[in-house]
Amino acid sequence: MDLDTLQAFQNELICSICMNYYLDPVTIDCGHSFCSPCLRLCWEEAQTPMYCPECRGISQKSDFKTNITLKKLASLARHARAYHVNSFVEQICVVHKESKGLFCEADKRLLCVSCSESPEHVAHSHCSVQWAAEEHREKLLKRMGSLWNMTQEMQNNLNQEVMRICNPLHLLSLQDYVALRKVMIKAEYQKIHLFLHEEEQLHLETVAKEAKEIFRQLKESEFRMTQQKESLKEMYRELTDMCHKPDMELLQVRRESPSSEAGMTELVEVQKPQPVNPELTPQSITGILDILNNFRVDNVLIQEATNQYMRFSKEPGSTLPGVTQRDISGEPQGTESCAAPGPQVFTCGRHYWEVDLTYSPSWILGVCKDSSTSDADAVFHPEEAFLLFSLKINNRYSLSTNSPTLIQFVKRPLGRIGVFLDYDNGTVSFYDVSKGSLIYSFPPSPFSFPLKPFLCFGAP
Repeated sequence: MDLDTLQAFQNELICSICMNYYLDPVTIDCGHSFCSPCLRLCWEEAQTPMYCPECRGISQKSDFKTNITLKKLASLARHARAYHVNSFVEQICVVHKESKGLFCEADKRLLCVSCSESPEHVAHSHCSVQWAAEEHREKLLKRMGSLWNMTQEMQNNLNQEVMRICNPLHLLSLQDYVALRKVMIKAEYQKIHLFLHEEEQLHLETVAKEAKEIFRQLKESEFRMTQQKESLKEMYRELTDMCHKPDMELLQVRRESPSSEAGMTELVEVQKPQPVNPELTPQSITGILDILNNFRVDNVLIQEATNQYMRFSKEPGSTLPGVTQRDISGEPQGTESCAAPGPQVFTCGRHYWEVDLTYSPSWILGVCKDSSTSDADAVFHPEEAFLLFSLKINNRYSLSTNSPTLIQFVKRPLGRIGVFLDYDNGTVSFYDVSKGSLIYSFPPSPFSFPLKPFLCFGAP
């Protein structure tokens, strides 16, 4: 192979983003190849859609497997370049006038064959410079993978903080939620027909004060996470540049700072900022449960379902009798669950009942449209149900409601929950019985169909 052909062949192994030989190359949908670290940084900064940096074709996915053949060819080209880049003096042993083609693992030094056989190094493990450099690159790539996962985790946490501060899509911002909660609290005090003006004002002031502090913590958390994310990306770039160094230079860097690379991800993990959990403290409303108990109704099926869950959940492999719910807003597809609609149907009046959910971390509670079908797998639409969800989101159980979907910035009750249906006024409210506090009250909306109690145990 002549020099021009060889040069043309080597040029085909160069990434068009970093202009270095491929490092952990991947081939995307359009057929073009890039270093995996280069493509990650390129697409992370551009976000969506994901274009090919060369032909601008849109890629339908972002996760690609390493092109093993291309990786081996790039490694060979990198090794060939190393002997042209390094000076003659750097590769020749001053003492023995031999080429330094070996690497001592113990001392992290380049050696000639004669040095490796000397009493100082004969008991140590030696390998070729090329093999040692590639092994070190692979270790760096693994650390880079961990670092990138931390970056993505930080981005996800950052997105959550921004969602709580801003007003994305169908979710209320924290400030809007607080305003809505104040309206609900005032409505509760009007409901009990008591002039507890001082308690009401204190309640509202407490909500406003806590919300202000949570908002401050969220802003600080957003700032810390943004800084941490940029630090992670900078570390990722530094490790990428290190991997592109010629073999001997890479091993020299390894000798000078053997522990700094290894400790980098550990240090990042320790300093990783934790996301804020924005929860308002439950505030008791004097006399509200006494008023609600005037409309108390017995719902035997729901209580039986709760008791059965408490009993069956202690037996491995056991299943609950009930309805398999397959289409509830907020319940992930494929998640197993057990639903138990109540036997009573309501078309007017006020009705209150309580459910003990102490032993169930994941559940859906509320009212739904009464269906005339007797099909056990009946499906209803989200607008035909008024539900409170307790589901695991990002390794933490939290509350939300449907129609529309709202994250509830209140602490999840650990015991009994009360449900109040005011059919005539078109409202459904939920209460933390142990605290005597309001969880959420759906805005008034006239009901045009019969309603029945609903309870669903989702898979924890």
